[in-house]
Amino acid sequence: MAPSKTGGAGDTDGIVGSYGEMQEQNLKIEQLQNDDQPTLGGRAKALLWHGGSATDAWFSAASNQVAQVLLTLPYSFSQLGIASGISFQLFYGLVGCWTCYLITTLYCEYRARKEREGHDFKNHVIQWFEVLGGLLGPYWRTAGLVFNCVFLLFGSVIQLIACASNIYLINDKYDKRTWTYIFGACCATTVFIPTFHNFRVWSFFGLIMITYTAWYMTIASIVHGQVDSVKHSGPTSEVLYFTGATNILYTFGGHAVTVEIMHAMYKPAKFKVVYLLATLYVFTLTIPSATAVYWAFGDRLLKVSNALALLPRTGWRDAAVILMLIHQFITFGFASMPLYFVWEKFLGVHKTKSLPFRALCRMPVVLPIWFLAIIFPFFGPINSAVGALLVTFTVYVIPCAAHMAVYRSSYARINAVFKPPKFIPSWVVMYALNIFLVLWILVVGVGFGGWASLTNFVRQIKTFGLFAKCFQCPPRGVHSPPPPIKLT
Repeated sequence: MAPSKTGGAGDTDGIVGSYGEMQEQNLKIEQLQNDDQPTLGGRAKALLWHGGSATDAWFSAASNQVAQVLLTLPYSFSQLGIASGISFQLFYGLVGCWTCYLITTLYCEYRARKEREGHDFKNHVIQWFEVLGGLLGPYWRTAGLVFNCVFLLFGSVIQLIACASNIYLINDKYDKRTWTYIFGACCATTVFIPTFHNFRVWSFFGLIMITYTAWYMTIASIVHGQVDSVKHSGPTSEVLYFTGATNILYTFGGHAVTVEIMHAMYKPAKFKVVYLLATLYVFTLTIPSATAVYWAFGDRLLKVSNALALLPRTGWRDAAVILMLIHQFITFGFASMPLYFVWEKFLGVHKTKSLPFRALCRMPVVLPIWFLAIIFPFFGPINSAVGALLVTFTVYVIPCAAHMAVYRSSYARINAVFKPPKFIPSWVVMYALNIFLVLWILVVGVGFGGWASLTNFVRQIKTFGLFAKCFQCPPRGVHSPPPPIKLT
């Protein structure tokens, strides 16, 4: 199959030689295989288990982007104030879409070049560090591998912490550390999910769950009304302000798994549009819920980072807690899956077809996640620390810098798979935008954000200690009094 270059500015399919043709062929082969399955169970499995369409990717991107951060955004609003909170959400959301576009472009460039050389990725999941290594060399590969793996490691840790924090709201029979043990064992079952191609049903229900929780928080806060003597003091200090801003930066840094989700698509280059649409939908969940909860409870959020802990105990709230628990299990799978792939490649079992064997090989990845969740059980502050030190480089700085490095020569720009989008008039403007974003993230995100987040994080350690048995736990029965107003 002779590769021939096509595509350019405005080519949303990103078809480049054999790359696009192979994707279409794989789709036809899967359809034929599904048609050959005579049983109803076989067809149901194909419907629920195999997903590679743009719609599947949209569900994955949208449900993975917010997760437990939805519960800490009101806490960020109490640190920032409403005006800054909404402004930072819009800004970092759009910046996240831009860097996702850059990652998509570099993925297509890498894959097109490799396929011209005869590489076959049918049984190999391409990852971000491989894209960097293939385009820019071993130093970039190492940087991408380290930052991405450490970020996803702590991203998985945060999901376990959030699970324990949420279940404690409806069952305080056990402390949060014990619940972390329990949910660590539950989340370990994600080792049996082969790839992102098999997240179709999980992503679909995950988005429904996060949508319910967001609108429950919004409506319940409005119905509850403002607490007595409510105050909206934020921002009150530089530490709190930049901590809140960095938590929002972390919120829209969910595309550390962009390449893996994209690789599971039949037409991966469409992901740049998919992610934009997913971000716009996420805005409809995060902005109303964070604003409503902060309006109702004000400065009380400064001492309670989980917004659900402030809402009165009702069946509606318990439903939101349970749905968030399930959603966090799904998000744990999203965050840990790239780590499983890296570990499989290190062991040399990535292309092994035996799923039980691969699952057994993946188990050691879960253990450090479990252990770290027990050491640092600080729901809320850990989000900001991870955002300042890891998300900044993984999701924002490295993609911008890598894109400039890949297309630094005129030859590379002339032969690029994607030219600058229509709203960018030239490569010069594209470089200027990337340079501005790198400087902004380094100064505001890493500099001020890192200082503020680590200061706040150290305060939590001094207050509660490492291996805290129950972080921000009120006495039993105090955190869930009978509500003065019930939703009906």
